[in-house]
Amino acid sequence: MEYAVIFLPLIGAIIGFLGNSVIKYFSEIITSLLVSISAVLSIFIFWNGLQNNVYGNYKVFEWVSSGNFVANWSINLDPLSSVMLVVVTFVSALVHIYSIGYMSHDPHKPRFMSYLSLFTFSMLVLVVSDNFLQLFFGWEGVGLCSYLLIGFWFKKESANNAAIKAFIVNRVGDFGLAIGIFLIFFYFGTINFKEVFDLVPQFIENKLVFLGFEASLITLICLFLFIGAMGKSAQFLLHTWLPDAMEGPTPVSALIHAATMVTAGVFLVVRCSPLFEYSQTALNLVTVVGMITAVFAASVALVQNDIKKIVAYSTCSQLGYMFFAAGVGAYHVAMFHLFTHAFFKALLFLGSGSVIHAFKDEQDIRNMGGVRKKLPYTYVLMLIGTLALTGFPFLSGFYSKDAIIEFAYLRNSSLGNYAATVGIFTAFLTSIYSWRLFFKTFHGSYNNKNIPIEDTHESPLVMLFPLLLLGIGAVFSGYLFKDTFIGHHSNDFWQSSIFFLSEIKHESIPLWFLILTPTLVVISIPISFYYFIQNTGILEEFKNTNLPLYKFLINKWYIDELYDLIFVNPSKKIGSFFWKKGDQGFIDRFGPDGISKVIKKLSDKAGLFQTGFIYDYAFVMLLGLSLLLTYLILN
Repeated sequence: MEYAVIFLPLIGAIIGFLGNSVIKYFSEIITSLLVSISAVLSIFIFWNGLQNNVYGNYKVFEWVSSGNFVANWSINLDPLSSVMLVVVTFVSALVHIYSIGYMSHDPHKPRFMSYLSLFTFSMLVLVVSDNFLQLFFGWEGVGLCSYLLIGFWFKKESANNAAIKAFIVNRVGDFGLAIGIFLIFFYFGTINFKEVFDLVPQFIENKLVFLGFEASLITLICLFLFIGAMGKSAQFLLHTWLPDAMEGPTPVSALIHAATMVTAGVFLVVRCSPLFEYSQTALNLVTVVGMITAVFAASVALVQNDIKKIVAYSTCSQLGYMFFAAGVGAYHVAMFHLFTHAFFKALLFLGSGSVIHAFKDEQDIRNMGGVRKKLPYTYVLMLIGTLALTGFPFLSGFYSKDAIIEFAYLRNSSLGNYAATVGIFTAFLTSIYSWRLFFKTFHGSYNNKNIPIEDTHESPLVMLFPLLLLGIGAVFSGYLFKDTFIGHHSNDFWQSSIFFLSEIKHESIPLWFLILTPTLVVISIPISFYYFIQNTGILEEFKNTNLPLYKFLINKWYIDELYDLIFVNPSKKIGSFFWKKGDQGFIDRFGPDGISKVIKKLSDKAGLFQTGFIYDYAFVMLLGLSLLLTYLILN
């Protein structure tokens, strides 16, 4: 069973790539079926572990063996990996089913479905690894599949550019992760998680000189591992690829950029909690980066008009929540939010895809509105997703996101208090941009001039069914699992898969603090309706005042422009110089072009001897004979 969970998606990817050579919808059926079976088995493994404490490490084969160094390809099942198995396979199975309807008119469906299954396999390899080498294999595998899926419509230049951007930015993070793994191997002599984590206390006092500064070995390792996590989870400064990745098909956004690949960074930090717990510097950095990312992405989402980019920035912001939860030592709360977030964020992405499907690929929310009666099922399910994301009382986001803010407050440190404050402010911003998206999409007047409202239609059942299951998860997952994941007996569930050097006690919290965030969330609903539907002129006047704030937000804090100035444009100039002066001016000039010119000139001169007169040919033969005799005599 454990082997089937991991390898069924790979088998589906291989068989599905054959396309419709057997029967119609062959690729869609085989890939969806095998991933769905994997999801059912994952749920069984999770439940069996929860009820009967059945876990284990299953060796597939010995991968690398050199002297004392051994790295196996294994399936490591513990509470942490079992949670990730459920998240990855369940969302992936629903995305596969949803794609049958969403991609029905695409001529390359077999390739698309195969890529989805291959991505699922790579992510599963990552989360069940028991060593850093296997983790890195899965890490690079999901990066490759992300590149293939973002650029799936490769005839679109914007899709190609987005895929390349995602690939390059992630290489920066992956380089940091690789250095961290190199340091672990060099000093610890092993890359197996259990062996490394057992050895950590012995290296607490070890120091290294890095870039002229003396630093703790554990801190350096954690910082490099976190750089890898920043790239994969699109944290501030390495976030720029995530919004552009919306150029890929919507199912890709739901699978990769909402529930699975972008959570790999959070999973890495939580998995390496035995390392991070011994470096307060690294934990502080994780907290600060998470806080900045949360408020940055939420502020930018306020002014975006592309429905998918709003949800993408929302994902970036929620990942920031998860990181600053891990940074204050609440790793289990970060995993709880990762778990609930998978349901409502995948629901919002797929719901957005349903809206885009109804509007014939229109993605600008300014060209929507007034379709709540035309899309009743999508409307209700998007409402559930929006309520869950904003943390409306008693839905999943309420339990997990408020828990992050509470645990940050309970840390009783200055940084923890800052994190709690940022979390509350970001929750308010989240509510504003979420309701802006919802109201401008479904309420108000119909604003699309190209598509008559009569032509908009509800999505087929094959697309609505996955939304319904995700909607159920968005409503109930927080309530059902809060005691298991973050309750007083949560340690009994997580066991040794998460390490707490100093556990945060969930003690009594002031009532005003408990009701503050839910109150802001509820108040934001009428505020959003008033400003975005009833009286839009106020915001339009604000936009036209040329105040720097709106320009600052609409230009995404000018991070892309900053990168263009520092990295992109200088690289282009350097490349242009070497291309024109080096490649064209030297290599081509004196290489193939120069040689061809010389040969052409020689052939032109030789052609002059072809006069057609016998005496000219006799003269050339006599001259050649004379040169030959001279050479022989001299030698």
